[in-house]
Amino acid sequence: MTSAARTWMIATLAGTAIIAGIALAFAGFVFTDADGRRAVAVSATVALVVQAAGFAVVRQLRARNMMGAWGLAAGLRMLTLVSYALVAVKMLGLPATAALFSLVTFFFVTTLAEPWLFRS
Repeated sequence: MTSAARTWMIATLAGTAIIAGIALAFAGFVFTDADGRRAVAVSATVALVVQAAGFAVVRQLRARNMMGAWGLAAGLRMLTLVSYALVAVKMLGLPATAALFSLVTFFFVTTLAEPWLFRS
């Protein structure tokens, strides 16, 4: 396994652990009804996929232009959030507050962790 692949895998696993911990806290203490827990689970899944892609973008492009790589990953998160808010939440019948608050929180916390995850 290459160093880049190993770093991406570690970052993705760490992001998964962060998202899972927050999702469990939200489902246990904040959004305790069935619809709220479902919205948190769907948002966690979306965040995992988008963050894994964002980690890959940052990892691949950071040597050439770190700020550009982070900007591209941030744009991916923003596009996902807007699409999720305008299309997916209604289409899936999710409670908007639980779905959007959890997705924004997942993105925010994992984005804060990125510099630490890519220090290697």
